[in-house]
Amino acid sequence: MGRIPASIGTGIGIILLLIMGMDMARTSAELENTSSSAGLFWSTAKEEGDLVHKAGPADDSTAASEDLDGGFSSLDGMLQWAIGHSDTAKLKETAQDVQRLSPSELKQRQLELKELVEKLKMPSDAQLMQIALDDLNNSSLSLEDRHRALQELLILVEPIDNANDLCKLGGLVAIIRELNHPDTDVRKISAWILGKASQNNPFVQKQVLELGALATLTKMVKSSSADEAIKAFYAVSALIRGNVAGQELFYAEAGDKMLQDILSNPGVDIRLRRKGVFLVADLAECQLENIDQPEMPFFSNHFFLKSVVDLTASTDLDLQEKALVAIKNLLQLRTTEALVFKDFCGLGDALERMKQQLEDLMLDEYHRDYVMDVEGLRKEVELIFQAKLGKGVRVPT
Repeated sequence: MGRIPASIGTGIGIILLLIMGMDMARTSAELENTSSSAGLFWSTAKEEGDLVHKAGPADDSTAASEDLDGGFSSLDGMLQWAIGHSDTAKLKETAQDVQRLSPSELKQRQLELKELVEKLKMPSDAQLMQIALDDLNNSSLSLEDRHRALQELLILVEPIDNANDLCKLGGLVAIIRELNHPDTDVRKISAWILGKASQNNPFVQKQVLELGALATLTKMVKSSSADEAIKAFYAVSALIRGNVAGQELFYAEAGDKMLQDILSNPGVDIRLRRKGVFLVADLAECQLENIDQPEMPFFSNHFFLKSVVDLTASTDLDLQEKALVAIKNLLQLRTTEALVFKDFCGLGDALERMKQQLEDLMLDEYHRDYVMDVEGLRKEVELIFQAKLGKGVRVPT
């Protein structure tokens, strides 16, 4: 851990005193509870003046409301940050002192607080990202500092506006470059950042795809490190989900074969297999929502379909459930054939075996509700399958 910048550290006591004076309803016990979740410490390989603190995790209400042009958007945001870096016992004493202030003294201190906040000029998220990117572009940066810079970007990139700013700062080039770093953790976190930035964000998806990152990420999915493979797959999924152009590139990079290998190999980490079949379900759903778009050829590949159906025999109920969702969507595609599901994939027998298994699992009272939900999904898939067999046409959603 680095040290707090002097200009900030000297003002903490004053900040706490003034902020708590504006929030008299807050009790000492509440302060003690709040202080249990310390804020994140932002440190880089730069000089002490670049060391900053940022309040709370990425999903904290105060963090989410901070403006891009710098500073805390509310006094409560600064309170959370200051409490996270202060001594609890001293906070109690300070709270008691504040309660003895007269209204006029409190008003004066509120004015002082406003002036002090202006002087502190806390950096914006965009400025923090730029500091981290400058570190990554420093070829002499230590591995520890490189990890730290990436971890900071991983949190900062969560809000969609920050993800867009990362593109504008030229940060994607730096992150994609790190995908080829010799250190596994650097590659893993870099893929994770790209996945977070691309999630439901067409603007970032387009930029990352144009920079050619999909090919590298697809290769990383085959890594001997399960964690690296999972984070790379997460990034691939985020890039192509809801993105037709990305899906076409995915197919061009033999993404269908990669998916089939993941689904058909029982030796693959179970987490990766779950993500794999979940992506299949999502891609099929996207196809159903874009009926004017040509269907991807692998949707009608017999071996690919069988690899999905075979997952219903897994002992992992979560994987079975995700496989059922994928089968449900695949059955509704124009290009899939009911007889292929029946004769080549053995879907009818698979659904019957699963029915027997679920009946046995229902005897376990602890898991009964979840098992009943899965059985409801299994029945739905069976009905769609029988309808497709009977009519020989796509089943309406």
